[in-house]
Amino acid sequence: MKKLLIALFPILFCAQPSWAAAPQSHEQIRAIALAFAQSQTRSLPGKVTIRIGKLDSRTALRACAPLEAFLPAGATLIGKTTIGVRCNTNPGWSIFVQADVRVSATLLVASRPLAQNTVLGESDFTLQNGELGQPGILTDPAQATGKTLRFAIGAGQVLRQDMLRAPFVVTQGRVTEVKVSGDGYSVRSSGQALNNGAEGQPVQVRMPSGRVVSGAAGADGSVEVRP
Repeated sequence: MKKLLIALFPILFCAQPSWAAAPQSHEQIRAIALAFAQSQTRSLPGKVTIRIGKLDSRTALRACAPLEAFLPAGATLIGKTTIGVRCNTNPGWSIFVQADVRVSATLLVASRPLAQNTVLGESDFTLQNGELGQPGILTDPAQATGKTLRFAIGAGQVLRQDMLRAPFVVTQGRVTEVKVSGDGYSVRSSGQALNNGAEGQPVQVRMPSGRVVSGAAGADGSVEVRP
């Protein structure tokens, strides 16, 4: 039996994976995740701080080059999140690394209670230092000025993109000019708008004949119809 074990030992040793003695460096995985997060958040306003979590020390992966970082479906690079790192060679592998992305910036905050359909002016909000806790938070007055609130908000509430819409240039029920143009001709008429529309949005108009036409709202409040 002793002779048999001695004879088998070299075979068992050679059968170990070639990467068992030198697995993929955890620090390299973390460095790839950090570089990815830095590149993806470079355009964010304010100061960005990124912390990449450590991997479980028991995790052993085959050494691979090059490594590729990616953002898992549904994840965003704001707050506590996850970054994926994968090896695309055969056989490949992937691992998910915990990350914490903090963004300190100047936020737009409602200076008083604001009613639905308020067209925002600079007196309606103030600038305060804070942290971007989610995507879509407004940081520049130009992002809010002239926009209309979709719903009422309270004083001190941080403004987000999904709270606002562009102002309507066409109003439902009002008479609006209709422009029809094509190769070598242009016709203008008027009709009753059947829905509200911001610039570029689709609008339906009932003409005096009763016919309903569809077009796009123009900046001047007219509706441009393509023949």
